[in-house]
Amino acid sequence: MMIFLPVQYDAVALSTYAELFSRCFPKSVGFTVEYLDWLYCKNPDGVAIGFDAWDGDRLAAHYVCVPAKIFVSGRPASAMLSLNTATHPEYQGKGLFTKLAQLTYAAGTSAGLDCVFGVANANSTGGFVRKLGFQLVEPLDARIGVGSLGVDWGVVGRNVQFARRWTPEALAWRCANPRHLVFCKEKENEIQFHTAAKGIFLSAYAELHLDEASAFATSSRGFLSPLHLFIGLIPTGACRFHGYVSIPHRFRPSPLNFIYRSLNSPMTNLEKGRINFSFLDFDAY
Repeated sequence: MMIFLPVQYDAVALSTYAELFSRCFPKSVGFTVEYLDWLYCKNPDGVAIGFDAWDGDRLAAHYVCVPAKIFVSGRPASAMLSLNTATHPEYQGKGLFTKLAQLTYAAGTSAGLDCVFGVANANSTGGFVRKLGFQLVEPLDARIGVGSLGVDWGVVGRNVQFARRWTPEALAWRCANPRHLVFCKEKENEIQFHTAAKGIFLSAYAELHLDEASAFATSSRGFLSPLHLFIGLIPTGACRFHGYVSIPHRFRPSPLNFIYRSLNSPMTNLEKGRINFSFLDFDAY
């Protein structure tokens, strides 16, 4: 009989999760115990929230969200970022992910969290929307270019409806990702973040207004490739994207969609064109 239990955080549990990920995603080498310990246990916004499906002593499926502080319509809120999911090949097609997700969102609601958000590819978006009540807000933008994005932070402040609320502690944690260290430097009124996307030739790139991270200790460590990859969303009218070109959909490995589900009653939706989001805010790099 299948048993559903909350995720655990000890070394044995993390090793079991890493083993399941290696079985489900043999081409991925990033799901190490060190990475899972960083992601599940060291987040200053809170430990991971999720559930496991156990068939006897075999881990059949696993799903995790991590807590995140956000702003919604100018108000601070507490959220979950939907992240790791894996189902053992012998248990796929049995609805385990849907069950684990429902349990996870119920736990988040009981803990007082306001919503869950995430990024889904083309294959998984439909399941999140149809089975779990998510809103497909809009596809992420993907651009390659050089230099600053040219964000008008005043327009962002007036038009944004959803954004991460980064504390200095959370930014330091995010930049310490053992799978992809994130480097940063301060320039004028913003902090520029970058990490390797494709070797040394392409940097995943993001910017935060200096006021959002005024107490964060910036560092110029790390080589910043002059060629930047921006994956995310900026509120309509707030960015010129000078020096950047949109990547054609046929050249993107899989189109990515920003999805959102309110945990409050009555449930609320977000408006397209009012989201501020970058690689910092999810697990692309």
